[in-house]
Amino acid sequence: MPTTDPRMDHDDTPGTIHVRTVWISDLHLGTPGCQAHALLDFLRDVHCETLYLVGDIIDGWQLRRSWYWPQAHNDVVQKILRKARKGTKVIFVPGNHDEFARRYVTHNFGGVEVMDDCIHVTADGKRLWITHGDLFDGVIQCAKWLAYTGDVAYEFVLKLNRWFNRVRARMGLPYWSLSRYLKLKVKRAVSYVGDFEAAVAREARKRNVHGVVCGHIHHAEIREIDGILYCNDGDWVESLTALVEYHDGRLEIIDRGEMVWRPAAMEVKAAVEVRPPAETAPA
Repeated sequence: MPTTDPRMDHDDTPGTIHVRTVWISDLHLGTPGCQAHALLDFLRDVHCETLYLVGDIIDGWQLRRSWYWPQAHNDVVQKILRKARKGTKVIFVPGNHDEFARRYVTHNFGGVEVMDDCIHVTADGKRLWITHGDLFDGVIQCAKWLAYTGDVAYEFVLKLNRWFNRVRARMGLPYWSLSRYLKLKVKRAVSYVGDFEAAVAREARKRNVHGVVCGHIHHAEIREIDGILYCNDGDWVESLTALVEYHDGRLEIIDRGEMVWRPAAMEVKAAVEVRPPAETAPA
């Protein structure tokens, strides 16, 4: 489909963010909740050597229920392919919502490499394991029907949230995320996030790496868990976040929802450097 969106042009405009690596996940293209225009703005602004797509890029679950694919979603795909053509190394690690792509692991589509998981080495020598993270979600692994039910409920919350924020916008109030509020305030949701983070960190330790980068739970975070650097790049449905690596190896979360940088995230670097991974055999 042709497009006239100016975000598709001028990749090297003044003010472009120049970094070594970018991780994004949970775009959920194919759903009304995807913030495709904000994502296009980010992809236009950022210039990187390697771009990791850490799962749930295309929402196959939603598309099976009902087809939704506006031009802006097609533009996102075209922008990513254009970056690959211009020399950016693009690696796609499928998640549970785009699990259909796992049958194409080791294939290359338009310059996009499909990998089940992989290891990234930062400029300062840290080995980071890249995985979407759904394999460490007990609900998905043990009761997939419940995960599908939860996905429908989540879509309902997002629809309610869009209506609620239209009202807030008319009142001159800023955007407010209902689902993010519930994740941070509901005891069971907080426990789920904590259990997920701990499980991913344990697996990273078994693999004898310094840290892990994942997505899945839509909660951006950089922190140390028992000597393992845990990084979650968030999502592009509500948070509008990405993880980036600078050319000196520093890691940081960019929050385009707030349109500010989070300098506190860089403080993790010093703690990680003095804690090499344990000398255990990879799983």
